[in-house]
Amino acid sequence: MSVAVVGAGAWGTALAAAMARNGQRVALWGRDAGVVGEINTQRRNRFYLGDADLPEAIDATTDAGTALADADMVLLAVPAQTMRAVLTMMVPHLHPHMLLVSCAKGIERGSGALMTEVMGRTAPANANAVLSGPSFAADVARGLPTAVTLAMSDEARALAACRALARPGLRLYASGDVAGVEYGGALKNVLAIAAGIVAGRGLGASAQAALTTRGFAEMSRLAVALGAQSETLAGLSGLGDLILTCGSDQSRNFAHGKAIGRGEDTSGLKLAEGVATAGTAARIAGDHGIEAPIIAAVAAIVDGTLDVDAAITTLLSRPIKPETEKG
Repeated sequence: MSVAVVGAGAWGTALAAAMARNGQRVALWGRDAGVVGEINTQRRNRFYLGDADLPEAIDATTDAGTALADADMVLLAVPAQTMRAVLTMMVPHLHPHMLLVSCAKGIERGSGALMTEVMGRTAPANANAVLSGPSFAADVARGLPTAVTLAMSDEARALAACRALARPGLRLYASGDVAGVEYGGALKNVLAIAAGIVAGRGLGASAQAALTTRGFAEMSRLAVALGAQSETLAGLSGLGDLILTCGSDQSRNFAHGKAIGRGEDTSGLKLAEGVATAGTAARIAGDHGIEAPIIAAVAAIVDGTLDVDAAITTLLSRPIKPETEKG
């Protein structure tokens, strides 16, 4: 199966490297001619992946038609908030047999749509899937062991897609729970910002553990109310990804939260998907009557309506209740 990757940022380049590691040619589309040129001539993407060596079998290009010409599967590794625009640009070059796989982790601001919903509305002739799980781009680019989940409504097709994408060092698990995989990936970004704030504020390991645990309960409660399966949230694309991103500066969301916690300017930081997702997730929780205090606090902090100390005070002063109570 021929694979093309759309998006030459850290994640897209890392996925292209994983796909090309066995010598199979992989087309990689990127907007930035400088990045594309560096990948082709120096086998590096220094801005996003530092000194990681990239396989010779990656063919990077700024031309969408060239990138997609021979693809059977297209991995869309672009930010969630640009997915609709990028895919709209790609539609003239798509063929109905191509499987579109979202590799973004977010909820579209405004519409509240998941990425598979955006893909379904923008490219309705193509089947789509979502790839998510605990995976730092730098690890994948270097071929370090990583396991992720690929979900489609047709689990048998998901399993076939997993087999097609599996590479040494990259293990895939199939799921039929698209909503669970997507909400897990999107909501953990918001919670990673909260974890970063805790770290940046120097609140200690006990607070970090409590935040991550209660965040998982909150993520699961909201996702299940929106149609996800609890087992999915306890898997790679939920709990697994939450653990990874709530304790490492490699996570852009954690790093963003850490900067907020320290009172630093965040304007120069690389994109953190959770910033855009937080407000939408908080609104969705409110619309469905789901109590999600951590998500709501992050949304208020990033939009400037609540400062960090006030948010911490609010969370710690909430009414005492049984731990297993829903809310």
